[in-house]
Amino acid sequence: MSARPSALPWLWLSVLVFVLDQLSKLHFEGWLSLYQQIEVIPGYFAWTLTYNTGAAFSFLAEHGGWQRWFFALVAVGVSAVLLVWLKRLPRRGQSWLALGLALVLGGALGNLFDRVAYGHVIDFILVHWQHRWYFPAFNIADCAISVGALLLAVDMFKSEKTEQSGERND
Repeated sequence: MSARPSALPWLWLSVLVFVLDQLSKLHFEGWLSLYQQIEVIPGYFAWTLTYNTGAAFSFLAEHGGWQRWFFALVAVGVSAVLLVWLKRLPRRGQSWLALGLALVLGGALGNLFDRVAYGHVIDFILVHWQHRWYFPAFNIADCAISVGALLLAVDMFKSEKTEQSGERND
């Protein structure tokens, strides 16, 4: 009895996201001083350096430090679930789901590393509108998590549609 091939080979993408995330954070930490902004597309897009001690959109950032370990624990738990999910997922037939899981896992591990090693997440991408409206700064890990979550949603709706028609294709 042989084991069914799993989607674990998608972990290469998680590793790539993690490495690109960490290298980009090191680059911007060495290049910019805290809160410095360099306009790339004036009025819309800039590089900056910020530290986020909270979660998305700086949620709980000003709460004395306990959130560092809380969010680290959440990231470890989510990463473990994603890893088990990839292991149980068949290698073929669910590419969108595997791609989404791998992206979210790589991003979660990138931000987890920051929290444990530095006590904050390093952000450096700043999107704004004419210096009047600013989206919170983010990083490569956040991009991977967002794109991965979008792919998981697409897969979920795709699965519902194909289940209604009685077929499953990727």
